[in-house]
Order: sequence, then structure tokens, then C-alpha cells
Amino acid sequence: MNIQVGRDICGELESAEQREWLVTNGIGGYACGTLAGLLTRQYHGLLVAATTPPVGRTLLLAKLDETVCYNQQRYELHTNRWIDGTVAPHGYRYIEQFHLEGTTPVWRYACADALLEKRIWMQPGANTTYIRYSLRRASQPLHLSLKALVNYRDHHHRTTAGAWQMQLDPVAQGVQVTAFPGAVPIYLLADGAVCTILGDWYIGFDLAVERERGIGDRDDHLHAASFEVQLAPGASITLVASTEPQPNLNGETSLAAHRQSEQTWIEGGQRSNSSIPDWAQQLVLAANQFIVARPLANQSDGKTVVAGYPWFGDWGRDTMISLPGLTVATGHPEIARPILLTFAQYLNQGMLPNLFPDAGNTPEYNTVDAILWYFEAIRAYHAATGDDELLQALFPALAEVIDWHLRGTRYNIRLDAADGLLYAGTEGVQLTWMDAKIGDWVVTPRIGKPVEVNALWYNALSIMIMIAERLGKSTQEYEQLAQKTAAGFQRFWNPMAEYCYDVLDTPQGDDASLRPNQIFAVSLPATASLPPLLMPAQQRAVVDICAQHLLTSHGLRSLSPQHSDYQGKYGGDSYDRDRVYHQGTVWGWLLGAFVQAHLRVYGDPATALTFLEPIADQLRFGCLGTVSEIFDGDPPMRSQGAFAQAWTVAEALRVYRLVQASLEK
Repeated sequence: MNIQVGRDICGELESAEQREWLVTNGIGGYACGTLAGLLTRQYHGLLVAATTPPVGRTLLLAKLDETVCYNQQRYELHTNRWIDGTVAPHGYRYIEQFHLEGTTPVWRYACADALLEKRIWMQPGANTTYIRYSLRRASQPLHLSLKALVNYRDHHHRTTAGAWQMQLDPVAQGVQVTAFPGAVPIYLLADGAVCTILGDWYIGFDLAVERERGIGDRDDHLHAASFEVQLAPGASITLVASTEPQPNLNGETSLAAHRQSEQTWIEGGQRSNSSIPDWAQQLVLAANQFIVARPLANQSDGKTVVAGYPWFGDWGRDTMISLPGLTVATGHPEIARPILLTFAQYLNQGMLPNLFPDAGNTPEYNTVDAILWYFEAIRAYHAATGDDELLQALFPALAEVIDWHLRGTRYNIRLDAADGLLYAGTEGVQLTWMDAKIGDWVVTPRIGKPVEVNALWYNALSIMIMIAERLGKSTQEYEQLAQKTAAGFQRFWNPMAEYCYDVLDTPQGDDASLRPNQIFAVSLPATASLPPLLMPAQQRAVVDICAQHLLTSHGLRSLSPQHSDYQGKYGGDSYDRDRVYHQGTVWGWLLGAFVQAHLRVYGDPATALTFLEPIADQLRFGCLGTVSEIFDGDPPMRSQGAFAQAWTVAEALRVYRLVQASLEK
């Protein structure tokens, strides 16, 4: 996809700082920033290393301040905003063009008749970032100076310099920076450049986005060294920032390998469909950014999914919702297998951990639906591969999961024998995906029988029937449970409103709030000969009510605008953000379920496809080439939250494949 912007965007600071870029390394590390080169988040940096992959993410190289001397003129190409509000210098004014090559951001700076091109990428599997400058056009040599500003802090934090003195040691082609004894060293290297070690703190970088989020808005960075080089027309220089003492310094070969890696990934995606539009191909590339290695003691090829950049780690619910889109829909179902096996090791009392446990940490089993999405991820993987061996390996654990739900597990999660519906919840705990909590206040507690949880439970029973049949085992128990759930599910139908209750049997009674969760009662696939949860007229009514009140260009609102608790704008400090997180905010991942439900009810793939088309436009806003977590419920529905979210990208890809397959029939 040709994602490209010119001076109309790059030359206006307000526009250029609202558009961001992201590159990743497949082990949890990343680099990101704004088109303007301006730091606006505490997460922005050229090397945010995963020191204990895929977590322990630490900002090491914050930025490079570039200055060009050409034809006796000085051009400062970098941009900084300081804590007093001053912007100096204004390097964004020299950006003639920005575009993406795959996921690689590329800037073109015009200095008189000289055209300097910059690219940034990371080495897969290593905490190594490459920043390459190429003089594409000039009538004489150009002098390039790079100020390397470093740090050593958790990416969630900020730095106040104080008396902090890092150790700066010269090495061949550059400098080794050791923040303090025991810290992971960072190596800044550039073959062919002259490195001068310095050590001055630059004080008071202003972080405008963090101020909007009610977080500290100031950061300090150490000017560790400067690199200088004379570039002849057609020449290039690559600065390498790495935690490895001897990374590959050849920018040309590294870039070629990076391009080949992305091409190989894309070709795998094309195997699953004859042709895909440019926007979907860009999503295929974006999908790969979320899949990261998580080696375990007994599984060296363990993998997981980063829920979103820049601040999320790997979450059980997000991983399982994302897995079909990130792997099967991209033509790489083989990647799902180690992820499914990795998480299987942490099943406990019939539950999947919400947050993946790191070394020394206790898993948190505070989600009712993550395990049910696990069943659906297994179904999607098996449908693509026919891998009965995996079903055989997982069946005992899955049978135990069903058993735990029958007899009851944590947080009062249990099957109600009276109506065959799952009940979940206790005071002070948020168990569903609508999980915002402020102190002791659970904003949307949803204690009782949530509609999507019971649709997922029915789906899980259907999958167990399929697995049992494949393995030659008895299906009787699961069929009886499913029939009971199907009959009980009619309790969700609200005949007065002509849509489903969101939660039954809450402490305050049945919750008739119009929310998107009911869409899963229509969208979730059926894998066995079981009756539908809703009658055809009811299914159509659910799709129509969601379309009329919840649907937006980029997802579904989490609450109807007609509800008294509706909030159409997301922003402010953590309290303000969390209180509106599920009270009208648009969630991109829900678009997948809506499109699938619409296709099922109306059988019109051409119309279903139109609901996905705005995603192509969204790839040019926010973080270019990917899609964000959430959006405002009110126009213009600005992208919000994590600027790159796994399940948003995954669900768009998954249902695109589904709709395309229907069109090709």
C-alpha cells in the first residue's frame, strides 16, 4: 500500500506530530516516534529494548538530533519541544516526504538541491535498531552530524537527570554506554563516521501526549556522543544502536535481509488467498509486529502476542481473540500452534491467565472469557490445518476446563444448572473484556450472566463436540450441555426492546443496556449440528440494532449514545479515561464480529466488505500502517488508546478473508 504524505502534512507540526510510526523486533522490543521527529510520548525512542523478552522494555536510545551542513548552509533537521512550550529547532520544515516501505519508515529531507533519505528498521530477534542515511541527490558533498541522546529507564517512566553520570567508553566505530553497574550496555556504532564522546544532559523535553493523559510531561536525555560524516552524492551511513557488542554494521545487507523477511511473510499471506488489496496486505505486515518470541524452559520456540504498542504486554484474552487473524488469516497458521501450547501450560482451575506470568510472578486468573476464546482459537487453527495431533494433546485439559465450569471455579464462575447459563462475578473484580477499574470502583462490573460469555460458552461446547468426534470420543455430555444452554439463552431476548439483555441476573436485575456484546450470539461460528442461539428474526434484529446505534467507521461503540451513561469522547487523566473506556468508546476489534454477523444474516458479501473499507483510510492516520485500539464515539472519531492494537488488526484481517471467501464462491 502506498502510504505516503508530503509537505502538506510533514510541514505542519500539528499534523506531523499526530502521525506516528512503529517498527518492532519480534522479541517485544520496538522503536516508534512521530513523523516530525518530535518526542510526544514517554514511549517514543529509537531503541526500546526487551531486556527480558518479551518484556523488561527499556528506553536506551531516545533520538538522534541531525544537523546538515551543505553548500556553507546549516540545516537542523531535528525537532524538539521544550518544557516551556518552545519548539526549537523546526526540522520538520525540511521534510519533503514521508512514506512506508513495508513497515520501514522513510523520510526525505530537502536541503536546497540535496535530498537526504533516512530509514529506520530493527533486526528480527535482537535489540538492534538501524538508522540509515543516504544522500540521494546533491551537487556536492554533505556533512552530517548526529547527536545520540540516550537513556536507561522503563518505557512507562520518565527521567530526571540529577547527578546521574553514565559510563561512556570508546569502542571501535563508536561508544559503549553503561548507565550504571549491572545495567545492560548499549552500543552506538557507525562504520565510517567520527565519534566524539560527550556526556551532557539535555533537560526538559516536553511530552505533550503524556500531559493529555494526566501523566508526567517532562523527560531528560543524555547526549552520549556525536557522530560526524562527510557524505558524497549517492553515499550512505548507518548508525546502529544495539545491546549486542558486535552487531552487523553493514546497513545495506541488514536492510536487504529485513526486506526479504517482510516479503517472505507477505508471500505466506498470499498463499491463503489468491490476491488481496493493498490495504489488507499492509495489515498482514502489521500483524507480524504483534507476534513475538516467548521461550520457556521446556519450549524454546514458545511464542505469544503483544496485545498492543506501545504499552501492552501479552494478555490471555487479547492473544486468543487475535490469534486467528494474526496467524490463520495471514497464511501462517503454523505460528498459532506454539502459542496455543505455550498458554496451555498455564491452564489452572479451568482458567487461562489474563496477564502472562513473567519470571517470579504469579499468574493472574481474573478473566472469565479468555479460556473461552482459547477454544475458538483452537477451532480456527484446526480448521486451517486439520491438526488432530494438537487436539489429542489438548483434549484432556479442555475436558477439565469444562468440568471446572460445571463445578465452579474462581470468582463464582459456575454453570447454573437451572438454565444452562454461565454465571460469573464477585464484588470488586472485573472479569469480562469490559474491565476498567478505578481503585475499588469497577466501572462496568457485569456480575451475573453476560451475554457474550454465554455465547462463547455455547461455542466452546460446540467445539468440544467437534473435537470429541474427531478423536472418536463420546459427545453425549457436551451435546446435553449445549442443548441446555441453547434453551436457556432465550432468556437474553428482551421482547420489549427487541434486542438482547447485556447481563442477566445481576444484583440489580437484568441489564437492558444496549451494548455490542450481543453481536457474538450471531457471529460466533457453529461447528456442530446444534440449534442457533437466536432465531433468524432475532439475529437480524440484533444486527440491525447494532448497525443503527453502535456501528461507526472503525468499530462498535461500547454503549448506545441514547444511554444516560454514554460518553463520546475519550481522554484526560487515568480516571477520566477509565470511566469512559467502555461507556461509548469505539472498539475496533468489534468490527470483526459485526461484519461476520451481518454476512451471516444478510448473505451479502459485497455489502459486508464496505464496512471494512474505512480501515484503508485509517492506515494513513494515527500510527501509519496499522490500526489503533479505540476511537472516540463522537465524530470525527479520533483514534485513541494504544496506537497499534493486535485484535483490531487481527479481526479486520480475519473477516476480510471470510468475506472474500464468500465473494469467491
